[in-house]
Amino acid sequence: MKQSVNILVSGGGTGGHIYPAIAIANEIKQRYPKANFLFVGAKDRMEMEKVPQAGYEIKGLWITGIQRKLTMKNLLFPFKLLSSLWNARKIIKKFNPDVVIGTGGFASGPTLQMANRKKIPTVVQEQNSYPGITNKLLAKKATTICVAYDGLERFFPKEKIVKTGNPVRQDLLQNATGNDAEAKEFFKLDTDKKTVLVLGGSLGARAINRLIEGQLDWFEENEVQLIWQTGKLYVEEYKKYDGKNVQVHAFLNNMNFAYKVADIIVSRAGASSISELCIVSKPVIFIPSPNVAEDHQTKNAMAVVSKDAAILCKENELDTFQEKLEKLIKSDEKQVALSKNMKQLALPNATKDIVNEIEKLIQ
Repeated sequence: MKQSVNILVSGGGTGGHIYPAIAIANEIKQRYPKANFLFVGAKDRMEMEKVPQAGYEIKGLWITGIQRKLTMKNLLFPFKLLSSLWNARKIIKKFNPDVVIGTGGFASGPTLQMANRKKIPTVVQEQNSYPGITNKLLAKKATTICVAYDGLERFFPKEKIVKTGNPVRQDLLQNATGNDAEAKEFFKLDTDKKTVLVLGGSLGARAINRLIEGQLDWFEENEVQLIWQTGKLYVEEYKKYDGKNVQVHAFLNNMNFAYKVADIIVSRAGASSISELCIVSKPVIFIPSPNVAEDHQTKNAMAVVSKDAAILCKENELDTFQEKLEKLIKSDEKQVALSKNMKQLALPNATKDIVNEIEKLIQ
């Protein structure tokens, strides 16, 4: 492979699309220090901040998704799409990429569409077990489709699919196992008590926070310690509960330690989270967000639950949560079984495997 290659990467809207894109770029950069990179994102979305922080240049397109109900934004959508296709074409012509990688999000649609028209090799990286509309459309002309779940030939051409898994943070791979004393000390935990880690995403999840608030007496009575990541939108509302047995955090900067000290994890079911949790291999109760396109978090969770590797508790069944948690905490046998089955689903070499596919296209 030639050392000086031009790599165009498009993905964003949420961390689940941005961080895989950055992880892929970092792996390519490690192998080919002279490679040139350009990211394409959606204006006013979080990638316009996060990508430069990671050290890469980014161009923004004027694009958003279609709203589910009739709004003014929907009336503007055709104009935004035409503008984005036009600007993506200009970016591609000027940058002249050897390969274009899409990790999902609004901007990846027009970018990969124009690359396909110009017969430039494209790679679609689909994180979820149920793809969105954009990736379904792009898949028809994509060169390679990297996926994290089985059964995606229902949506994509079978001959283009490569099961690689989703990229996860490098520090997790290096420190994924064991409950060590350093992590316990970091959180000042009682080593004789069980610890539950609650994750609702960086912004937080109102339904999960309300659920946990209603269970605080149960945690106290059963002497279970709680590390509760409320998200930055809700931390002011819940920090009054921060105390001896309950630790309230807006965001957990040291996820390694949080994963290590947890005996049981309660989490949303975003694709990146699930990929991390498979590597961590701890017993998990998934509470998927019902407010996402195609209810894909429930489908992601089901792909794990069907392998007896996690427990599902839907938002409309939260009255069963306490019973499920109590059964799990009291059964070491169940905890061991879930952890073992979860570990079998882990794909820790995902980033390297995706870049191996990208290398084939450039060669």
